[in-house]
Amino acid sequence: MRCCFPVKAARAAGLSRLMVFLSGMLLLVACGSKTPPAPAALPAPAFATVVIQPVTGAAERELDGTVEAVNQATVAAQTAGRVAEIFYDVNDFVPAGAVLLKIRSIGQRAELNQAEAALSEAEARDAEARSRYARIAAMYERKVVARAQFDEALAGRDAALARLTAARASVASATEGVAFTEVRAPYAGIITARLVRVGETVAPGTPLMSGYSLEKLRVTVDIPQSLVEQVRLRKKAAVYLGGRRIEASKVTIFPEADPLSNTFRTRIELPANAADIYPGMYVKVGFVSGETSRLLVPRTAVVTRSEVTGIYVVAPDNRVSLRQVRLGHNFAGASAGTADAEQVEVLAGLSAGERVALDPVAAARAD
Repeated sequence: MRCCFPVKAARAAGLSRLMVFLSGMLLLVACGSKTPPAPAALPAPAFATVVIQPVTGAAERELDGTVEAVNQATVAAQTAGRVAEIFYDVNDFVPAGAVLLKIRSIGQRAELNQAEAALSEAEARDAEARSRYARIAAMYERKVVARAQFDEALAGRDAALARLTAARASVASATEGVAFTEVRAPYAGIITARLVRVGETVAPGTPLMSGYSLEKLRVTVDIPQSLVEQVRLRKKAAVYLGGRRIEASKVTIFPEADPLSNTFRTRIELPANAADIYPGMYVKVGFVSGETSRLLVPRTAVVTRSEVTGIYVVAPDNRVSLRQVRLGHNFAGASAGTADAEQVEVLAGLSAGERVALDPVAAARAD
């Protein structure tokens, strides 16, 4: 009996310590499960913001196209001779009507001089024949000369007039021949190829220079058969190049399909004097095929840091953070509740209803 009492006391003491430990653990767990207090909202930002909402616009199907010049030609010789002077070379800009090159004109000028001399003689013969006819006609009215003499004077007058007309035509032809020795640009443009050199002998039809005009450009696209009816119905398209959107002034669809590819050749007319576009370039052409919803933000709200493109987003608690986004094409015109002249489509990284900063510099200070 004496030896059992210490054992029971020790068990009771251990059980008491276990209960105290478990109570402490329950207290810690209860304290840790409490939700920490929410941080206080920040003051409203000092910079302008806008809430982004979807904007309904035209849905487009993009295809590859090639730029070409509407006015492009190869100038050929219209008279025979030797090339005497060349005034323009490849990549030179040529005003409309400028002399590109000259051909020796000794023979042509000799023909012109001969034609002018023949014209002077014909004019003199014509004057003499008309004068003689006037005299004979007056005498014939007075019954002084016979009818045969009057008919002879009339025939002489008509023959002299015919010779005068032929002489004038010869002068016009010879003058044109001399003009052909100066090859002129049919329109303002850029020289793309010079096909002759000084001293070469050319004949009518010999190619001399090639060039095109940058004033009027167009894009050729092959449209698949599945899309052609939608494009034919709306006839609206835009060309995308280097972040720019250029509205087409006219869309022309060829009436027949290519039997091998089942595509329809289409021409997209560009506005006059489109900058930084040259024949031979590949561009993207968006054909309007319906309607869609887009998220557009002002172009000025976009910031680029190294290879990251982002937009400063303002949270409901007014906290500012830089959000990486993926952008699409640019669009002209106001949207998203702003008067900004250029908008850009956000493809990923931003949701409708979010608030973005219009001034990235001010938003960066608050970040």
